[in-house]
Parts: sequence; structure tokens; C-alpha cells
Amino acid sequence: MWKFLGAGLLTLPLATAASAADLTVTMSGLKNSNGSVAAALFNSEADFRKTPFSAFRIKASGGPVSFTIHNLPPGKYAMTAYHDENDNGKLDTDLVGAPSEGYGVSNDAREVAAPPQFSKASFDVGDQDKSIAIKITY
Repeated sequence: MWKFLGAGLLTLPLATAASAADLTVTMSGLKNSNGSVAAALFNSEADFRKTPFSAFRIKASGGPVSFTIHNLPPGKYAMTAYHDENDNGKLDTDLVGAPSEGYGVSNDAREVAAPPQFSKASFDVGDQDKSIAIKITY
């Protein structure tokens, strides 16, 4: 139900195009520096929360964490992220399947009792560099 990333986190090569842009992502709200932050970028509703276009894992910090994806082709994207506090490589859940670790979604498109939707989380990337913010909430 809450699968954000498939079997593992891999950084997939991105196609270089004349109109490609850089996407800078800043994640805030991390409650501590334990573990790492995992993020996945999706480029279609069909693949959302199943097969990321690209995925990243970076060390958590007590403050905001940022990274940049270079040469991103124009298109519609959505991003999910979670604070993997115990660094076990997965988003931990409780007995009913709700996340027990902090997570966030682009456009702050979190749902109260359901997984996020691509239509609410998606944003457009054109030929100009773009920045987005994701708030990690516990």
C-alpha cells in the first residue's frame, strides 16, 4: 500500500536534452539526523509509487536536506520521500500499513487515510531550472 521505492534505491541515468533543466529538491522537517532520507522521482501516474524514474538516498541531518537532479527532461513529475531513521532501506509501517517513519510528497499531497495521488503530487518541469520543497511529517 505504501510502497515508495521498489527493491532498492538506484540513481538512474537521466537523458540529456537541449531543453533539459535542473530540479533542486529541499526536504525539511526531519526530526533528527539518524539514518538517511530516501526520495523517488516518478514521471507517470502508471508508475507512481511503483517504479521510480530516478531514486536517491542521502544522509539525514538535523536540518533541511537538499539535492539537485541535473538534465531532467521536460515533463510532469511527482516525488515521494521518507526519513529512514533506522536505515533499513524501507518505509516502516504500523500494523494497519500506515507509515511509522516521517514521509513527504511533492505539493504536500499527503492524504489522511490513503496513499498520495499522482494528480495532486505532480508538477511540471520545463526548460528552466526548478526548485521544489518537500516537508517530512511524522
